[in-house]
Amino acid sequence: MCELYSKQDTLALREKHIGPSCKIFFAADPIKIMRARGQYMFDEKGERYLDCINNVAHVGHCHPEVVKAAAKQMELLNTNSRFLHDNIIEFAKRLTATLPQKLSVCYFTNSGSEANDLALRLARQFRGHQDVITLDHAYHGHLSSLIEISPYKFQKGKDVKRESVHVAPAPDTYRGKYREDHEDPSTAYADEVKKIIEEAQSSGRKIAAFIAESMQSCGGQIIPPAGYFQKVAEHIHKAGAVFIADEVQVGFGRVGRHFWSFQMYGEDFVPDIVTMGKPMGNGHPISCVVTTKEIAEAFSSSGMEYFNTYGGNPVSCAVGLAVLDVIEKENLQVNAVRVGDYLLELLNEQKAKHPLIGDIRGVGLFIGIDLVTDREKRTPATAEAQHVIYEMKGKGILLSADGPHRNVLKIKPPMCFTEEDAKFMVEQLDGILTVLEEIMDSKSGIVVSENTACRTKMPKEVHAELSNPSATKAREIHSGKRNGVCTDQHALLSKRLKT
Repeated sequence: MCELYSKQDTLALREKHIGPSCKIFFAADPIKIMRARGQYMFDEKGERYLDCINNVAHVGHCHPEVVKAAAKQMELLNTNSRFLHDNIIEFAKRLTATLPQKLSVCYFTNSGSEANDLALRLARQFRGHQDVITLDHAYHGHLSSLIEISPYKFQKGKDVKRESVHVAPAPDTYRGKYREDHEDPSTAYADEVKKIIEEAQSSGRKIAAFIAESMQSCGGQIIPPAGYFQKVAEHIHKAGAVFIADEVQVGFGRVGRHFWSFQMYGEDFVPDIVTMGKPMGNGHPISCVVTTKEIAEAFSSSGMEYFNTYGGNPVSCAVGLAVLDVIEKENLQVNAVRVGDYLLELLNEQKAKHPLIGDIRGVGLFIGIDLVTDREKRTPATAEAQHVIYEMKGKGILLSADGPHRNVLKIKPPMCFTEEDAKFMVEQLDGILTVLEEIMDSKSGIVVSENTACRTKMPKEVHAELSNPSATKAREIHSGKRNGVCTDQHALLSKRLKT
């Protein structure tokens, strides 16, 4: 593809014509991506970046089998689902074959937001209840109905939580209300949901649904303790409500040993509704809601037809089928286990070495690195996390930070990510953390010990520097080469702090 505009012109035109609410990655020094293949992306200069964050390109950017399937079907037909066509039937059969038997009815949509919005409609129609319980820091989509149940969004804006929405504590055993030293964190967190149900019912309200990601992504790569979902489901069902498992970010084999993340909690836990999206089409817009026959029939009995112009169209279904084929043919679930376990091993070695790393958590190719300035207090290292992701970009590695404090480095790469990629990423992270800690320690006067709970106090001048990536980004990019060859930002930052 030919470049139409320079990087600077592209940025200026984007600011002029594209809604300003949509923030771009690395805003202080954005990347202009021209092409991608597998786990790599390439900018307008042809420089390569290792993509550690793109869970949309699930089987790898521009996978030839997926591209071929889309092109082949587009040459034949693309129309809506009011006509009979084999693709939508075959895709529904393949999807439901991966799920517990009771989850047998599919509704095809075009995005994760559409899927979660429809899931709420199904839940509310089922027994006529309206209230929803969601988790703190959760994000379920950009539609108005979903912003209302997404504390990740409404707590940052001017929106006020609706009376029909109830927020339960996120089941975070590292930073949450009940931590790993609690005798039974799963029951404690589930009892918080039970309490919400009881309080709502005492006010005459009725719960329609509990909705949660099977592993919380925007909330900071949170993996609930074993038994939590089973206990919540028990409380929810007693209240006449349904359990919605949001697999939009974490489904399709990302955890490795299971195709769906909710399955890793045990066979005795089966949601009533499952939503899926992002990786489903490897970048093509397609999503789905799968539910039980009972819930589907209750929805149909409302008399309101559900029709989605593009949902389940032949091209989208051909793409989805191709993604399923690639996952199976290339053993990507096995790869997620092998590479994920190796990456966790490497990262835990770094945790023993670097006091900035407070926690490493993850399953398969869904991993979070929780950065802290004080291991004992678990103080979020927000500025440091931003510094790290910009430094990693300078090394040709794309990472991002999320969580309530934006201090958790999240790793959710394409499923073709290799052990060599993992090793390269960790080596660069090791170097960046080493220099950063040396700078911080030289100013704070604190001696770092690997065997004690360390405090890496942040002097004001370091904090100001790290909080403003634009202050150093020019030196980072223009004074050194990418892909780990050389960069002198650390030296410059260190020199500046010492003078």
